[in-house]
Amino acid sequence: MTDRPLTLMAVHAHPDDEATGTGGVLARYAAEGIRTVLVTCTDGGCGDGPGGVKPGDPGHDPAAVALMRRQELKASCDVLKISDLEMLDYPDSGMTGWPSNDDPGSFWQTPVEEGAARLAELMRHYRPDVVVTYDENGFYGHPDHIQAHRITMAALEMTTLTPKVYWTTMPHSTMRRFGETMREFDEDMPEPDPAEAAALAEIGLPDDEITTWVDTTAFSGQKFDALAAHASQGENIFFLKMGKERFGELMGMETYLRVKDATGAAVPENDLFAGLR
Repeated sequence: MTDRPLTLMAVHAHPDDEATGTGGVLARYAAEGIRTVLVTCTDGGCGDGPGGVKPGDPGHDPAAVALMRRQELKASCDVLKISDLEMLDYPDSGMTGWPSNDDPGSFWQTPVEEGAARLAELMRHYRPDVVVTYDENGFYGHPDHIQAHRITMAALEMTTLTPKVYWTTMPHSTMRRFGETMREFDEDMPEPDPAEAAALAEIGLPDDEITTWVDTTAFSGQKFDALAAHASQGENIFFLKMGKERFGELMGMETYLRVKDATGAAVPENDLFAGLR
């Protein structure tokens, strides 16, 4: 037995990702007395600037945006009661195909071994019992999400730790509900072309392949407020348009694919810490 608290480590790419995909579990487990550690890999400098100025437009200052997003991230962590925030501070690589993908020093251009070594050091320090990150495609193909997946899995190989490891995912049934809800709130939104529709259909997993369903409905208000803390990116955060009640109905269940486990806990499960307490 040990006095060390059970620990959850979530590895995310940008400020605001912690709230979108894992805000519910971070808030829930913090409330249950579990230590919650957030590792944010990039500085978010490719986000919108003050007044909604876009990357590459006149007046967009990545350094100023990064500073603003750091402050918003800390506010989000306060809302979610996150115990420890660690920032790797790699320059944001931007969306797929942006010129910033090729910038030397960007997270996407960082050797996996380098990023993994830094993350492995944090893992040895915090000794997480559960680690959460993205799947091989970064859930939807964002370069920094893919890189966060790569360094997380490589970091685990560099340590002797044996945590339960999860990848964030979404049931296909929920993805369909998202599409319906987005059209409800934006009647002018065009139907996706066949190629785009096919790509969207590949995001997430069939419902029966998801191993872990965590009910975080009671914490959906905190999750909404954590997203709202990232005010500079509000134009890009669709979920804020629906209000807390609808948000809770749609976002109250967080789902994961368990990819590593030494506990033997049965699946499907409803607790990331099943088998650990």
